[in-house]
Amino acid sequence: MPTPHRKGTLLSGLAPLALALALPLIPLPAQSQPAPPTVTVSEPVRRNVTEWEEHIARLEPSARVELRPRVSGQVERVHFRDGQVVRAGDLLFSVDARPFEIAIESARAELARAEARLELARQENDRTSSLVRERFAPQAQLDTRRAAQRDAEAGIADARARLRQAELERSWTEVRAPQSGRVSDRRVDAGNLVQAGTTLLTTIVALDPVYATFDLSEADLLRVSRRGGAQETPVQLRLADETEFARQGRMDFLDSALNDRSGTIRARATLPNPDLFLTPGTFARLRLRAGEGEVLMVPDAAIAADQAARVVMTVAADGTVVAKPVTLGPVIDGLRVVRAGLSPSDQVITAGLHLARPGGRVTAEVKPLAPARLAQAR
Repeated sequence: MPTPHRKGTLLSGLAPLALALALPLIPLPAQSQPAPPTVTVSEPVRRNVTEWEEHIARLEPSARVELRPRVSGQVERVHFRDGQVVRAGDLLFSVDARPFEIAIESARAELARAEARLELARQENDRTSSLVRERFAPQAQLDTRRAAQRDAEAGIADARARLRQAELERSWTEVRAPQSGRVSDRRVDAGNLVQAGTTLLTTIVALDPVYATFDLSEADLLRVSRRGGAQETPVQLRLADETEFARQGRMDFLDSALNDRSGTIRARATLPNPDLFLTPGTFARLRLRAGEGEVLMVPDAAIAADQAARVVMTVAADGTVVAKPVTLGPVIDGLRVVRAGLSPSDQVITAGLHLARPGGRVTAEVKPLAPARLAQAR
């Protein structure tokens, strides 16, 4: 039987619990959620642009001639300065012509002997013909005289050919520039003996126009071929210290096959060089037209990397960040061309990209790319 003391203690402990259950529920204040971060968004810029493919090109002369003598002899005089610009037909070297003048005189004397033999053969032929008609000489003798006349005529032809050969060799003692261009330094001086076809005298390179050779990948080759081939494709070129592609030219040659090792094909463009400023052997950046049309463009800073792909962060209507994989093109006037993956109405995050996470929420502040910003990008 419980004692009255313990019963009173139990009732006193249950009283606060009953009081708490009888009171109405009072809602507790909820914790305040942080506001979404604010980012700047803008729609992609739509522009009609001309896309170019850039390549590293090496300048080469349009022609290179190694000047060698066509006759042997002693060099009498050098008629140019090292590095001089020459025109076709300019006299560069003189070889001693006296032995060749003697050969011409000998050939003329041989021609005179041949003409005398022919005159004698004709006279004998005429006398024998009259004797044969009178039956004082046999027909065989006339045939012999006619053969002698034909032999004398052939001797004259041979003598004239030898004379022309001697005169031609004398003309070769004056070594002239076969074409216009810049001449290198002389390899022989006056007084040296030179051997026909062997001794190198100097080198001439043609500088107007000049060639720019470069390599095209297989993908570039297919694009060029589908646009109608490489012939007369316009190209632009700039040197290492130039900022703009101000030099114009045309692509005029494409090799017949791709290189098995590199998978590239050699191409060549021709550029005018009237001031002879472009020097063979230098490197330059060359670009050729890849296409033309309306494209979407975004600032290059709006491009993010997602493992092996490139993505652009966009903001949906409800403030959710959506990452869109894109296919990129070149940078034109400071903006990156987006070939695929975006629509013109997408809100691209252009500032505050570090605050955006795919699937998270942000507060979008629309700020179109102003013309002033585009001008600054240029």
